[in-house]
Amino acid sequence: MKETVKFGLDFIKLENHYLLPRVTSIVLTQSLYDILFQYVITPEKEERLKEFIALLEEHIKSKSKTPFSIPAVEMEFIGEGLQELKLLNWMEVPVAEFSIRLDEGAEDSPEEMEQVLELLEEMLTFKRKGNSNSIYVYPDKIVT
Repeated sequence: MKETVKFGLDFIKLENHYLLPRVTSIVLTQSLYDILFQYVITPEKEERLKEFIALLEEHIKSKSKTPFSIPAVEMEFIGEGLQELKLLNWMEVPVAEFSIRLDEGAEDSPEEMEQVLELLEEMLTFKRKGNSNSIYVYPDKIVT
């Protein structure tokens, strides 16, 4: 087995996220759009809703083992629609954001970062934040 590069996790913040219920489908996603559309009254908010739905569809199609969540502050634009999410079994949960720091001497290469992510997958339930070095770590009691 190849030796894992030394790394550290730096705590960035704890924030509330809305977490997608476990049972879901693309059909549900379209229904969600229809339900939430009534709460977006400007073209800007409608565009944000479309972006949210696109992220959700991408996650569902990827068949990822990690939960789908979005920071609560990013969903404030739907106002009272947040209550609709809760009625549809979305949960507001605390999610910790960490930054992965490769120790000095380690190459900052995609391969080494991938090696670290593979190791973390064995120990934590997390989702990488885009292609950055940041990850969202989910509470164990929520995902088990």
